[in-house]
Amino acid sequence: MPKFKNQDLHYDIVGSFLRPKNLKRARLNYHLGNISRNDLTQIEDADIAKLVQKEKQNGLKIVTDGEFRRSWWHLDTFWGFNGIAHVKDKHGYQFHGEETRKDSARVSGKISFNPGHPDLKAYRYLHNLISDDPDIVARQSIPSPAQLFNELIRGPENIKALEKYYSNLKDLIHDVGKAYHDLIIALYNSGCRDVKLDDCTWATLCDPSFHSLIDKLAKKSSLKIDWPKLIKLNLVFNNEAIKDLPKDLVVNTHSCRGNYDSHWAAQGGYEPVAKELFGKENVDNYYLEYDTKRSGDFKPLQYVNGNKGVVLGLVTTKKPELESQQHLIHRIHEATKYVPLDRLSISPQCGFSSTEEGNHLTEAQQWAKIRLVVDTAKKVWN
Repeated sequence: MPKFKNQDLHYDIVGSFLRPKNLKRARLNYHLGNISRNDLTQIEDADIAKLVQKEKQNGLKIVTDGEFRRSWWHLDTFWGFNGIAHVKDKHGYQFHGEETRKDSARVSGKISFNPGHPDLKAYRYLHNLISDDPDIVARQSIPSPAQLFNELIRGPENIKALEKYYSNLKDLIHDVGKAYHDLIIALYNSGCRDVKLDDCTWATLCDPSFHSLIDKLAKKSSLKIDWPKLIKLNLVFNNEAIKDLPKDLVVNTHSCRGNYDSHWAAQGGYEPVAKELFGKENVDNYYLEYDTKRSGDFKPLQYVNGNKGVVLGLVTTKKPELESQQHLIHRIHEATKYVPLDRLSISPQCGFSSTEEGNHLTEAQQWAKIRLVVDTAKKVWN
């Protein structure tokens, strides 16, 4: 469960919020060359300050910057490391009903942490906004190391670039792990005490339709990584990055099935990955997508080990309709068959704007869903 001042907090968010219209306009003008980078930063700063106030007004104790400085929930972080290039691929990610933009991340040298990483700069601004408020925690969300690895083997061109600089996976695991570890420590030294690893790799491996795609790609590569091997590698990449961290740093992970312009990419319950993800990944809390039948049932939660918390993503960010509170309460109690109530929490299933496009709902509808999460938690756990 999320922690606030060593007390259990049974409601939370995943991270991203709908971008304000003026921010979208400013980003477009920046890319067109009509305004400077400094002009854009000032607009981002002002909108993030307003967002944090709204988060607090709507009852949140753990706040984010809404990912307002990012275009993608994951790629912007990857591009911030040394040895990773921003490229355009032949195709975007395939979602049900839509293909995304064609950006990707590709190895261009040995991977390492960049002290000027954009996520570090972003967090420092967020931390300064709340540093004088003892009632608020500032979280930094970053895509998981496994997500980076999966991007680097996403297609033949990415694999070719990877193999040019890394002849074996052992060296890659070391360099990715160190780059992430250095980033997390830099965040910690800037005041961060709550980090969340966003990760779509596990949910992809829950979808049988992706298994054949992974195995087909493995046959074309010297890496020979089929989907059972990828499960083990995801665990290794993530645990390597988060070992030997400060004891007072909370490390969470979020697993969802894709979130782009209100579309989804994968489906299937957590059974195929439950023993590794829930039993062996060294995180404090799992933020899990459970807003539709595509997510399966709660049975895989039986593998959550130790005293780890489970945050049930029961409120969808893909649709504007408000969920029934009674239905949410019923679902929470249904999950207690596998995880005790005191280790459960509730949240939206994902962010509202994992990419700058955003999902198909209004800002008012977004905040109504946040209030529903907070109010439901207070009814269940008070």
